[in-house]
Amino acid sequence: MLMKLTEISTGSCQKYALMVDAGSTGSRIHVYRFHQCSNHEPVRLEEEKLFAQTIPGLSAYPDNPQEAAESLDILLDDAIKIVPTYLQKKTPIAVKATAGLRLLGQSKGDDILKAVRYHLETKYPFPIVGGEDGVSIMDGRDEGVYAWITVNFLLGNFDSTRSTKPHTAAILDLGGGSTQIVFEPDVIEDGSLPELPDNDFKYLLKHEGKEYLLYQHSYLGYGLMEARKRIHKQILESAMTPSTKDLMHACLPRGLNWEYTKMTTNPVQFMGAGSYADCLGVADLMLNKGKSCEFPPCSFDGIYQPPIADTFTKGPIYIFSYFYDRTQPLGLPSSFRLPQLASLTESICSGAYIENVTDVSLKDELLDRPEWCLDLSFIYRLLSFGYEIPDDRELTVAKKINGVETGWCLGAAIAILGDNSLKDIQ
Repeated sequence: MLMKLTEISTGSCQKYALMVDAGSTGSRIHVYRFHQCSNHEPVRLEEEKLFAQTIPGLSAYPDNPQEAAESLDILLDDAIKIVPTYLQKKTPIAVKATAGLRLLGQSKGDDILKAVRYHLETKYPFPIVGGEDGVSIMDGRDEGVYAWITVNFLLGNFDSTRSTKPHTAAILDLGGGSTQIVFEPDVIEDGSLPELPDNDFKYLLKHEGKEYLLYQHSYLGYGLMEARKRIHKQILESAMTPSTKDLMHACLPRGLNWEYTKMTTNPVQFMGAGSYADCLGVADLMLNKGKSCEFPPCSFDGIYQPPIADTFTKGPIYIFSYFYDRTQPLGLPSSFRLPQLASLTESICSGAYIENVTDVSLKDELLDRPEWCLDLSFIYRLLSFGYEIPDDRELTVAKKINGVETGWCLGAAIAILGDNSLKDIQ
């Protein structure tokens, strides 16, 4: 009995939150433990107790919602082992699906989400908070802003005890189906806030008693997996003849004969050209810079964006997700400038990089994944040509900060801890 009382006493300031990231390529669960003794004090992260993932994602079950729901069991069963029993009924959970389910279409996506909600409510003790948003396809606006909260929370930029207020960091996230950008434009010299068009790009965030004016946008269809499809399609459509035999592909390794089956009835034989310059040209076309710009200035695809070179001059820029996965195995420094990425991309596309690789596992990975040149070319042009980040700006690529995953999940978990419905749970 004494041990149980001690547990409850020490746990009175401990709170857990569960966030399920139902992404386009897989599902992931984050179990966070926080310290907060009252609702009036700031939340402090003690530890990310669990990060686990499973492949494929919910969108892999378009015609079997129940199977989609059950695919999360392996993650939730792990969470049950982590969260103390006496806190489980007070530990909020949310399932946020991202671009994969958006791309499935509303009807199939809704059926999957209903099955997931029912499965959670009937099999697991964790309360779903946030009403309909508790199990939902996350709005792209929120995805980016939650990631912004995560990074700046982990960097200590919300710490009110700091003697000088640091400039918040910009975040750029690259998923499989979409990419997001969020930053807080510089305050004007007279101390006033910059003007942003009163539309979806403007996000007024209230966090821990302060207001932040953010620029944000989520580009659906410009995630890495979608970019691959669009670039392959562009190569197909640019072919001089309707023949699908031996099409030259600028973004595949020189001399590679690669059968592509994902977008056509009949297999296509791509012949790799390994042309860095031509591959950049294909990526540039895909970014659609020539599209009409309703609210100038625009970045790409006709989307309004205050120029980073002029309106975000001081803060750090953090990039993650596929930005990390595609650059760090190749030895790009965690902090770099775009000319360094351009040099690496050219070396990969030409084949020069692989000639000097001595790590057997890395060499096998490069040989096994023919789209390295394509991926890096798209990433480089997305940053340099799309978002127009100047060559002299430093970018920091981070999978984790202080041991905690970057991305939107921590920010979303902090948000659900403040859900009023939790106060009614005994």
